[in-house]
Amino acid sequence: MSTMLSVGFVKMLTRGTGHHVPVLSTVRFISSKHNADLKRPAPYPYKERDFRWPWTMMEDTEDRFNQNSKIIVVEGPIGSGKTEFCKKLADELDMLALPPANMDMWYKKGDFDFRTLDDMWSTENMKSYDETTFCKNPNHFSTMPFQIRMLELRFGLYVDALAHMLSTGQGVVLQRSPFSDFVFVEAMDSAGYISKRLKDIYNEIVKFTMLPLLKPHLVVYLDIPASKVKENVKLRNNPWEVNSPILNDTYLNKIDEVYKNTFLPNISDHSELLVYDWSEGGDVEVVVEDIERIDFDNYDHFSNKLREWRELSTKEWNEKRVQFADNKQELLTAFNTIERYDAPELVYSGDEILEFRQKLADIPEYFYQIGFNPKKDSVLFRFDVDRKQGTPGMFY
Repeated sequence: MSTMLSVGFVKMLTRGTGHHVPVLSTVRFISSKHNADLKRPAPYPYKERDFRWPWTMMEDTEDRFNQNSKIIVVEGPIGSGKTEFCKKLADELDMLALPPANMDMWYKKGDFDFRTLDDMWSTENMKSYDETTFCKNPNHFSTMPFQIRMLELRFGLYVDALAHMLSTGQGVVLQRSPFSDFVFVEAMDSAGYISKRLKDIYNEIVKFTMLPLLKPHLVVYLDIPASKVKENVKLRNNPWEVNSPILNDTYLNKIDEVYKNTFLPNISDHSELLVYDWSEGGDVEVVVEDIERIDFDNYDHFSNKLREWRELSTKEWNEKRVQFADNKQELLTAFNTIERYDAPELVYSGDEILEFRQKLADIPEYFYQIGFNPKKDSVLFRFDVDRKQGTPGMFY
C-alpha cells in the first residue's frame, strides 16, 4: 500500500514540471502467472504509433508496470536447450519470448531472401555469409563481418525487448544478448578464426554502441560441458553442424571459459544471476520458484545492481520509452560510426559498391517496403506505410 501511495504522490508532484524525481520502477518480486494477477492495461500500439504528444499527456510509462515487467536473458553454450527453455519460462511468467538472433533477420525481407542473389556477385566478399557458412568454414574472409552483424542483430532484438516492456508492461525473455556477444569473439580469436586487429575493431564497436542499453534484471545461465555440446549437436542433426570444424575443444572450451570467468562475474555486478547445471536438462518450474525468491529491490543505495532501473524519474522513463520504441534506427547508426580502412574484411571496394548499385536496381525487394512492391502488390491508394520497417543491412 505504501509503495502505491508513494508512486502516486511523486507522479502527482512531478507531472508536467520536468523535475527529475526518482520513482519506484517495478514491484520487488517476479511471480508465476499461477500465483499472481498479472493484468496490464491494453498494450500501446508502439509499432505503429510514436509515444509523443498528446499520448504522453494520457499516461506515464511506469503506469503499465506490474511485478513481471522485467527483462530476463537466458545464456549458455551452443546446444544447451536455451530456445525451448525460453519459451517455457516466458509462458510460466506471462512474458514475451523473443526469437534468438539469426542471419535470416539480416538477409530476409518478407518472403524474399537476398542470399538467393549470391550467384550474381563477382567477388566472394559480396556473397552472403551466415551461421551455416560459418559452421562449414570458420576461417573465411567474412567471419568477422558475420559476428559484427550478429552483434547488431542482438542489439536490435534487445532494443525491441526494451521497447516492448516499456510500451506494454509485459516482461520479455531473450536468448543471449549483445552483452554476451564478445564471448564468441574471444573464442574465435582463441581458435585462430580472426586476427587481433579485427578483434580490436570489434571491441571499439562495442564501446560505441552498448552505452544506451539498460542491462537485464536477471540472467539465467544454463551450463553444459563441451562434451555435452557435441552430443546435443549430433542429436539435433543439423547437417551443417554435425561435421563442423568449430566443434573442437579449443573453440568450445574457450566459450565456456569466457562465459564463466568474464561474462558471468561482470553481469552479476549489474543484474541478478542464476546458474544451473543443465547437462541433463531440468525443470523450468524449479527455476520459476527460484526466480520468485529474488528480491529485486533489496540493494544498497550505492550498489550497481539494477542501478539503471532504480534511479529513473517519470520523465526519464518516458524518454527511455521514446528512445527504444521510436528511435531504434538512430541507435543502430552507431554501428556505422567506426570506419577502419585497415580492415578490408569490413569494407566494400568502390567497384563492389558500384556493382551492388547496378545489379540491385533490378531487384525491387531491395527498394520497397513489405507489401509495397508494385511488381507483386496492389499499392494504389495505400497510405499505411510502416515507417519503422528497416531495410536489409546486407549492403553498404
